[in-house]
Amino acid sequence: MENQISDDPVAVTDNVPATILVVDDDPDLELLVTQKFRRQIRNDEFHFICVRSGEDALEKLRENEIDVLVTDIKLPGMDGLSLVSRLKTEYPLIRSVIISSYGDMRTIRRALNLGAFDFLTKPIDFDDLGITITKTIEEALVLKRAVHDRERLAAIRRELDIARRIQLSMIPGIFPAFPERGEFEIFGEIITARDVGGDFYDFCMIDDDRLYFAIGDASGKGVPAALFMAVTRTMVKADAVKGLPPDRCLSEANKILCMENEFSMFITVFTGVLDTRTGEIVYCNGGHKLPFIIRGGSGPEPVENTPGIALGVIEGDSLYGLGNVKLEPGDGIILYSDGVTETMNKAGNLFTDKRLRDLLSGQSLEGPRDTVGRVLRDVEEFSRDVPLKDDITLLAIRYNKP
Repeated sequence: MENQISDDPVAVTDNVPATILVVDDDPDLELLVTQKFRRQIRNDEFHFICVRSGEDALEKLRENEIDVLVTDIKLPGMDGLSLVSRLKTEYPLIRSVIISSYGDMRTIRRALNLGAFDFLTKPIDFDDLGITITKTIEEALVLKRAVHDRERLAAIRRELDIARRIQLSMIPGIFPAFPERGEFEIFGEIITARDVGGDFYDFCMIDDDRLYFAIGDASGKGVPAALFMAVTRTMVKADAVKGLPPDRCLSEANKILCMENEFSMFITVFTGVLDTRTGEIVYCNGGHKLPFIIRGGSGPEPVENTPGIALGVIEGDSLYGLGNVKLEPGDGIILYSDGVTETMNKAGNLFTDKRLRDLLSGQSLEGPRDTVGRVLRDVEEFSRDVPLKDDITLLAIRYNKP
C-alpha cells in the first residue's frame, strides 16, 4: 500500500517558507499550483516563483534560496534536462521534479539519472501534484538540515580543537623545562580521553630556590571539566607564586570554588614546593592520589597523607594541612591521576595502584622523561584495543645534588 503524504505544512527551520521554483511556458501550470497550495501560500508556508524558461530559472536560482525545482522537460531555449543537470552540479541541495509527457519513460529515466528526485506526467493530476511536491519539499528540507547539522558539527570540532590547543598551551610542555638548573629534572605528560579534559599538571619557579608543582583532576568530562580545571589551576598557582604555603593555596581556592559552584563540581589537587637547596618538599593533598617517592635501593612508597578533601565540596576553615618529605640526591617523586590506575583492559580489569607501584619498584628515578614514558607504555599495552575513558596525567621530578 502506498504511503499517503498529507497536505499539512512541512516544518521549516526558523519558520521560513519553503520556496518552490516552477519552470513551464504553460501559464495553466502556475494557476494549477497556486490553486492546489492556496492554503499553504496564504499561511506563508510555501512560496512559489514561476518562470517560463530555463534561462529565467537560472537567474532566479542565483537570486533566491530555492528548496525545490519543478520543471517541464520541454522549454524554450534550455530544456528541462539541461536545467536538471546544471542543478546537480551547481545547486546539489535543491531537489527537482520533472514534468514529462505520459509514457515517455526514456526521457523520465534520463532525468532521474541526471539527478531528478521525482516526476509528474501530463495531464497533471491534482492530487499527484500535491503529494509529489509536498514529498519533495520534505526531502529537500531534510537534506538541508543534515548539511546544516554537519556544518555545525564541523564548527564545534574546530572550536574544540582550538580549546584543546588553548588548554595545552596553559600546561608546561617544553622540556627540558629548566635546562640551566642542575639541581632537579622534571617532566610531565597528559593524554586526554576527549578533545579537552579535566586533568592538569603545573610547575614553575617561585624564586631562585623553590619549585612549585601541582597535579589535579576535575570531576566530569569534556568542556565543563576543562573549564573547572582551568579556573582551579589559575587560582592555586596565583597564590603559590605569592609565596603562600600549599595548604593556604588549596584553602583559598576551595573557598571561591564553593561560593560559585552551581553545578556541584569538584576537583582533586596535590600541590607542593621543592626547596632545591635541601631537597625538602612541603605539600598539601586535596583528595588526590598520593604520589610515590622513589628512592634508590628501596621500593616506591606513597607520601603520607595530609588533612584535606577535594576542592569545591564544602567550605570551611582548617580543612587542609601540610606535610613534608625530604628527597636525597637521586630520589624522585611521581604524581599521577586516577586515569592511570583506573585504566581498564579488555577483560574489565583495572591497572591499579599496585601494578603502578610494582612497575616503579627496584628502580631509581633515572630520568623523569624515561619514567613517565615507561608508565605510559605499560598502560597502553595493558589497555590495548580499549577506548580511553579518563584522562591520564603524570608528573615526575628527580632531585639531584644541590
